[in-house]
Amino acid sequence: MNIAAAIGQLLGLVVAPLLPGLIQALKARLQGRRGPSPLQPYRTLRRLWSRSAVDPDGTGGVYRIAPPLIAASLIAAVLLDPLAGRAGDFGLGHDALVLVGLLALARFAAAAAAWDTGNGFALMGAARDLMIAVFGEALLLIALLVAALPAHSTDLRAMSAAAAGWHVWSTPAHWCGAIAFALVILVETGRQPIDNPDTHLELTMIHEGPLLEYAGRDLALLQWAAAARHWVVLVLGAGLFLPHPRRFVASLGVEAAEVIALCAALALVETSEAKMRILRVPLLLGVGCTIALAGAGLSIARVT
Repeated sequence: MNIAAAIGQLLGLVVAPLLPGLIQALKARLQGRRGPSPLQPYRTLRRLWSRSAVDPDGTGGVYRIAPPLIAASLIAAVLLDPLAGRAGDFGLGHDALVLVGLLALARFAAAAAAWDTGNGFALMGAARDLMIAVFGEALLLIALLVAALPAHSTDLRAMSAAAAGWHVWSTPAHWCGAIAFALVILVETGRQPIDNPDTHLELTMIHEGPLLEYAGRDLALLQWAAAARHWVVLVLGAGLFLPHPRRFVASLGVEAAEVIALCAALALVETSEAKMRILRVPLLLGVGCTIALAGAGLSIARVT
């Protein structure tokens, strides 16, 4: 089973761009538009990969190393994230805290590259992203803590096994963790009402800001990394907070259906909700942290 899971994780590196493409296609349908094909991200990546990179004047090694470093961090995160509770042995371990660190490293590299360019819009987007990350990464850690307490481990495979079946849904702590992780998905995927992935306006962009100076293969790496982040958090959310059977084959099919359902939910949220004012986002994430802490407290109280 571990070999099958390892093959699935490697396929995740290829399938990841399909998720944002599916969200965009579903969102267009909900808005009464024909919209792009779910395969459009692949066409964009192929077009960008065929073009050469551009180095703005005054940039140094930080700007040059950021795209491959971000892509490498997300490759490691995809290979660390279990599939249907199983994971291949790629020498990365399976610890949830390592996964959080890889996502944080990618965000830091993007912010450092924006600082290296000195572009005002890039710095603006990076500053906003880091402000949200202060609350978003705390929310991610606490939500993962809620999932780790029943497993008595931060091993992602053990956490997924502890969440298998329907019995966990009878506990209020699991519901609190699921609600908190839903906000984590919005933060990590850069979706409304937290961020708008379709805009490059200087007054609203967050994630797109640090990417403005990149082109060609560098931009292809960054866009693939953004798609891989979708894969990591959606697969993680389905494996830890949505119901699934214990058997690998059945769990794999259920998890695939749940990831598609989460993509549809993101499209629905983006269609029905407008982008929040940037200064209200920390308040929303603070509420999420409170809910997650309540879930952790309920889980600890139940054990004791």
